[in-house]
Amino acid sequence: MAIRLKRAYEAAAKSDGPRLLVERLWPRGLTKEKAAIDEWFKDIAPSPGLRKWYAHDPAKWAEFRRRYRDELRSRPQEIGRLRERVKAGPVTFVYAAKDEERSSARILKELLEGRAGRDEGKG
Repeated sequence: MAIRLKRAYEAAAKSDGPRLLVERLWPRGLTKEKAAIDEWFKDIAPSPGLRKWYAHDPAKWAEFRRRYRDELRSRPQEIGRLRERVKAGPVTFVYAAKDEERSSARILKELLEGRAGRDEGKG
């Protein structure tokens, strides 16, 4: 399972493969053409309440990871749909967060790769 992560504001490349947006909101100021998104998985992103609570506060990262994984467990259809897309070949999860180490896309990638929870103490 080859999943790459890339910020929405970075230029698309052929090596990205299918570009899957894993955000609930469209990245601010980005046109559809420039984003080059192949599919938008908005229902897999953190809920609005969780996103607002977290507010990209590094001190809340560990708890955000736990809460987001709980949300993902309650969305088996969306996870299954995304898993099928990933099985078809290398993909790039596109996200908007500035912090590349603490993004929901990273948590999603870890879950699909079977690594959820291994890096609990990090960040």
